[in-house]
Amino acid sequence: MNAAVDTFDYVIVGAGAAGSVLANRLTDDPAVSVCVLEAGPPDRNPYIHIPAGFIKTLFDPSCTWQFKTEPTANTGGRAIATTQGRTLGGSSSINGMIYNRGQPADLDSWAQRGNRGWGYADMLPYLRRSERRIGFGDDAVRGREGGIPITDMDWIHPASEAFIAGVIGLGIPRNPDYNSGDQAGVGYFQRAIHRGRRVSAARAFLKPAMARPNLDVRTTARASAIVFEGRRAVGIRYLNAPGGVPREVRARREVILCAGTVNTARLLQVSGVGPAPLLQSLGVEVVHALAGVGENFRDHYAVRNVVRAKDGVQTLNELSRGPRLGLQVARWLTSRPSILAVAPSQVHVFWKSFDGLDAPDLQCVFTPGSYKQGATYVLDDYPGFTAGAWPHRPESTGHVRARSRDVFVDPEIQPNYLSDPIDRRVTIGGMRLVRRMLSTPELAPFVESETLPGPQVQSDDEMLDFARANGSTCYHLIGTARMGPATDPSAVVGDTLLVHGMQGLRVVDASIMPSMPSANTYATTLMIAEKGADLIRRPPT
Repeated sequence: MNAAVDTFDYVIVGAGAAGSVLANRLTDDPAVSVCVLEAGPPDRNPYIHIPAGFIKTLFDPSCTWQFKTEPTANTGGRAIATTQGRTLGGSSSINGMIYNRGQPADLDSWAQRGNRGWGYADMLPYLRRSERRIGFGDDAVRGREGGIPITDMDWIHPASEAFIAGVIGLGIPRNPDYNSGDQAGVGYFQRAIHRGRRVSAARAFLKPAMARPNLDVRTTARASAIVFEGRRAVGIRYLNAPGGVPREVRARREVILCAGTVNTARLLQVSGVGPAPLLQSLGVEVVHALAGVGENFRDHYAVRNVVRAKDGVQTLNELSRGPRLGLQVARWLTSRPSILAVAPSQVHVFWKSFDGLDAPDLQCVFTPGSYKQGATYVLDDYPGFTAGAWPHRPESTGHVRARSRDVFVDPEIQPNYLSDPIDRRVTIGGMRLVRRMLSTPELAPFVESETLPGPQVQSDDEMLDFARANGSTCYHLIGTARMGPATDPSAVVGDTLLVHGMQGLRVVDASIMPSMPSANTYATTLMIAEKGADLIRRPPT
């Protein structure tokens, strides 16, 4: 080994949610040295820290991976932007800041698949460890001392109150804390915003750890290959720019991949770990043929309904322009409730696509604003409201596959949205439920008419056609390094998160999820990282 190569106990690839937590927990031991490689820049962009700034950062290639899915007939031939964070904090620096744990049954199903120690009772301490709940909550299930402050909405639009009242009128109960273990019902989202500012995983976990001498964080460092000696991972090769001089860091103990569902799969593949036919087609030497790498990919696919508000109703569309926006900025600067400090979705409804189900299979959202058809987060020129829905646990699966050994070439990303008939059925049920929720007597004083999908869309076939032409990602990418027993030919990591058939190589991010949680994926990713830290520090006997 070249003596000039820097060597650490652990090398972590990715400074997103998982990487930030791991860096903090591992460096808590002063005898342990850690290097974190982040492909993006430091999180100095001011829009990262203003909650409403996600509208800017989502389209900024300087701090995001501007990935797109492959088009299919089920997306109307569209390639869908599925942007991910590329800066300190990863997607926690650009996401919608929603904190949603999902249902206990999600984790119990992971354990039932043979993943020991991953049931809800096992994982509840890790959910509690990362959060600092500010507000109502049962202390037996909610954390009060963690790094991420979880707060309640403080800017409330009267139409949101009317929407909630109307949903209750439909027989759906008010739920004061959907993160308590009982998710069903309607209420306001909890979010990772404190005192008007986004609290990313980098701000909560990585930045405090960066003051420690045993942590080395390197930005604009894009991992290009895992370095192996036989089947043992001993380091990472990385580049600072396309065509740049390769650099290398070594790991005495472990290489830990926290690069996210797309990049973790791609890095394994270009390094020689993955489906042998794919690796051979790329001209990559097969270090270990592992068929599941890049497979089992899932994402939430949402369809949104829009109604035009009555003239005179001031929605986010109007409040974000001209003098009204100036007033909102002034409120934000003086720490008062403001649209600059709201999450993009305000109200949640966790409910059932059809009567007779035991638990919610839908997540529905409402916001007192609306976006132009075919555009992502571009507000309408008229007052409007939006409500959307998506299947909690999509059955449609796809893949992520490297197109080139060059990690500056985007991989092929194919979620196969709506390919499973269950997803199509649940999506239609969700669209019908959302239409009912937007048509209640309580909300009627605010609503002029439905604009999307429009009154002409009524039959199941018409709704499905609309969903195919207008649905979009929720940016909840999981599954490409799925956790499962070694006897499962599609599993990539075991329940200790070590890669099957390899040594010194672990995956700790959303890619290990065996199935989609009935939730946004942020809280679950934090939980995985907390568990991963314990597995690394205190391996099971």
